[in-house]
Amino acid sequence: MESLGQLLKQMNGPSFLKKSQAIFEELLHDPVVRELRAEHPEMDEDKLRANLPRLYQYVHDQRNCRNCPGLDRCPNDFEGHYSKLEMAEQNGKLEIVERKAPCSLQIAKHNEERIRKRIRSFYVDERALEEGYNEVEIMGKDRLRAPAVSQVFRYIREVKDNGLQPKGLYLFGSFGTGKTFLMSYLLHELAIAGYTGVIVYMPEFMEDLKSMLQDSQKLKETVEVMKNCDLLILDDIGAENLSPWVRDHVLGAILNYRMNRKPTFYTSNYDLASLEKHLSFTSKDGEELYKGQRLMDRISPFVDVVHLHGENQRRNRS
Repeated sequence: MESLGQLLKQMNGPSFLKKSQAIFEELLHDPVVRELRAEHPEMDEDKLRANLPRLYQYVHDQRNCRNCPGLDRCPNDFEGHYSKLEMAEQNGKLEIVERKAPCSLQIAKHNEERIRKRIRSFYVDERALEEGYNEVEIMGKDRLRAPAVSQVFRYIREVKDNGLQPKGLYLFGSFGTGKTFLMSYLLHELAIAGYTGVIVYMPEFMEDLKSMLQDSQKLKETVEVMKNCDLLILDDIGAENLSPWVRDHVLGAILNYRMNRKPTFYTSNYDLASLEKHLSFTSKDGEELYKGQRLMDRISPFVDVVHLHGENQRRNRS
């Protein structure tokens, strides 16, 4: 559909008037305009005629939206928006005014971008955060994990109803049962509710910390983000290779700051007792039980433990 200006610019005199009248008559009988006039009876023919370019654009955009090809191929002049006509008082008189309104797809895109800005991930596959989530599917996919899923759902509802909780969750179970997926779902749902979150894949994060020793500013910024976000998820804790410095001065400092302030969440293949053994051992200093216990004092009292039973979903997909 051409713009009104393109249709009329070659015409003058009687031809211009005749063509513009024909266009106006056609627009008046368009169902979209009939709906508009039913909503705004004060839009009489004289007002509509005086605003013919706006009326034409309005119908043009509405037709495009009715046959929407998707946001990426939006044919409207202002992508993701359509012309909307309203009545407003100007200089003491009611006049037709035009504004550009976002369509439902544009609103959904904006909301999703706003949610993503609240979430940061370090070394976690972004697909885990970008997948669509369906509660019925999550619950029904593997009945063995239903009790754990219900507990995660309850936690989300509790935060939405009563605000940020002092305790997080410690989600443990065997390989491939969906621990990271469930924590990503929790993060996504609470980001919708306005909370900021960070999810960190621990094995790669611990390896990368070695290079950060040469970049103190990057290290400081990363640690500050993890300290201050509303929700911190340490994914696959127990699978990393620990050094004494990382355990005591990085991980210890983060958890020490967050306890009694903001909840921290964990996924692991270990239960808490096995995690303590893991945290007590480093490749450099060997076993240091009291240091493992010291770190666990910053974990155990500040989580509710969730045992996730279930089948290996990765193996089922192969």
